[in-house]
Amino acid sequence: MKQPAADPAVAIEGLKMHFPVYKGVLRKKAGAIKAVDDVSFTIRRNETLGLVGESGCGKTTTGRCVLRIYRPAGGRILFEGRDITALPERKIKPLRRKIQYIFQDPYSSLNPRQTAGSIVGEPLVIHNLVRGRGEYRERVAELLRMVELDPAMAGRMPHELSGGQRQRLAIARALSCEPSFVVCDEPISALDVSVQAQIMNLLDELKEKRGLTYLFIAHDLSVVRYISDRVAVMYLGRIVEIAGQREIFESPLHPYTRALLSAVPIPDPFIEEKRERIILKGDVPSLANLPPGCVFHPRCLEAVPECAEIVPPLRSAGAGHE
Repeated sequence: MKQPAADPAVAIEGLKMHFPVYKGVLRKKAGAIKAVDDVSFTIRRNETLGLVGESGCGKTTTGRCVLRIYRPAGGRILFEGRDITALPERKIKPLRRKIQYIFQDPYSSLNPRQTAGSIVGEPLVIHNLVRGRGEYRERVAELLRMVELDPAMAGRMPHELSGGQRQRLAIARALSCEPSFVVCDEPISALDVSVQAQIMNLLDELKEKRGLTYLFIAHDLSVVRYISDRVAVMYLGRIVEIAGQREIFESPLHPYTRALLSAVPIPDPFIEEKRERIILKGDVPSLANLPPGCVFHPRCLEAVPECAEIVPPLRSAGAGHE
């Protein structure tokens, strides 16, 4: 496996994304949903950072902010050393070649009125990467072969393809501009288990061949363990723990991380029967009405009175473990 470079491809500093809530006929602002609140992390070149957490914790919003699909409410986004947080849209467009997104549902993210070849080839036209129809067709065929699809499928419509083939098509589209950074937003959650393994192996192979950097968003911890170099655990818009893949799975320190890992089934009935299950109390609070202090304290089995008053910052717990 190619080792990640020391310098970061992406650096996130104090990222915030708050969505306003309006009420009444006059649509007055009544509050805000703090989907992402003071998130910081870095992703080194040629590295896969897995971002995990429960549904609604802000994983997808974080990914879309990083790509500037959303304009953040605060913080900084540095891509290859350049601050892209406040860039206007006309200056963001050239960056789209370098930063791409693979969506969760391959069917809804593909235009049902376009052929497979047109879907893959459209970015080539938008960014003026080919000259003439011959080069266009050759490049589309090359991209389809790259994701292990027959170039003869170029004339098919999305509904004529299986789920796995549609996701391969989405990957080919994302890589058509030869990006260096890709956000993979739960790219295998809508697929059968047997197809999931194929797509994960394909993503891993493409990363090695093309020197890609991934932000891999998922809620399936076994998938994250397989594909990630480092893992960040998110809860209600905040990063609660971040470390190397092995450290997270073998020596989790945050009570939420330990609770998540205890819910992962182990394919050994004897170990499964004896291991401790951590059952969290209560329900996940609303992002529109977050508890004071540590957002996890109402459900935490280790909470003390100070937890309701102080927002704990990430602190070092060893080499690369926060």
